[in-house]
Amino acid sequence: MTKPLLVLDQHFRRVEELFSPAAYARLNALCHVEGGQNWAMDPARVESLIGGADFYVAAKPALDGAAIDGANNLKAIIEVAGAFQDGLDYAACFDKGVEVLSCSPGFRESVAEMGLAMILAGGRGLVQEHEAFRSGNEHWLKDWDGRDFTLYGQEIGFLGYGQISRELHRLLAPFSPKVSAFDPWLKDAPEDVALRDLDTLLKRCRVVVVAAVPTAENAGLLSAARIARMRRRALLVLLSRAHCIDFDAALAAARKGEITFATDVFPEEPVDSRDPMRAAPNVIYSPHRAAAVESGRHLIGQMIVADIEAILAGRPERRLQKADRSRVASLIDAQRSIRKAGTLAGT
Repeated sequence: MTKPLLVLDQHFRRVEELFSPAAYARLNALCHVEGGQNWAMDPARVESLIGGADFYVAAKPALDGAAIDGANNLKAIIEVAGAFQDGLDYAACFDKGVEVLSCSPGFRESVAEMGLAMILAGGRGLVQEHEAFRSGNEHWLKDWDGRDFTLYGQEIGFLGYGQISRELHRLLAPFSPKVSAFDPWLKDAPEDVALRDLDTLLKRCRVVVVAAVPTAENAGLLSAARIARMRRRALLVLLSRAHCIDFDAALAAARKGEITFATDVFPEEPVDSRDPMRAAPNVIYSPHRAAAVESGRHLIGQMIVADIEAILAGRPERRLQKADRSRVASLIDAQRSIRKAGTLAGT
């Protein structure tokens, strides 16, 4: 029996970055894989294969309506950059019944782990006291200034309660936090999550985690005015994209000592070596490396294999994010805005 054809054009990702040896072996057992080298495929080669392909996995899949119409075996297109982007005729995919899947849920474990590290470091002043110790200005045994706080029973709010937030909430469970969420797309929250309007969440929560998927509607959602309404000495943790907040306002509030700000992403990446933000106090910086850990992206490969198995077996469950006709345009508009601002692609 002939195996389904899978075109794998994952570059800029490396094969071993996405797939564990076991997952890649399983992928090759399920499908005949063309491509899979750690450099970009020749577009002419992709074009010659796509007409007979069952699956197309690419960092930035680019197919027009004519190519999709002519791909009669095509069941799914899977992007592995981290978001739905330009270059693919989504309407043609929807009309033809070709699923479009994003790898974004595959970052949840590594990014949530970074979020937990930032919350613990920010709450207990680890970065600040480390730097103070280097200069001989550490605060021995002091807990009177009100900046440090315990996570036990703490009020924690999420802007966006998707896969990253859910995983981070799971990691926080031993601390028995009081969890709130602002998410207009969320219809039914878990029993241990209180859905709140954004202003109420900001006033109540000692920790605010921005993990919302960037859309056209949430650009600058956490504005300067809203940052000013945050609880004094709250910890603001930015995990998704700078697109969602007024980054300069967050830095200004940190400089004034009103909040502590921890971020893995920036409006422009990489940050200029002379940028004054580098000297800002009350800030924890991670240079877009929440998923940059050994095997940190292997969950993506596991999800790809699981979804291909489900599709071939005719099962409806999907672990990757399925493109929705009503939302995909907003998601793509946000990615255009992020690229225009100069942010590096990928997570």
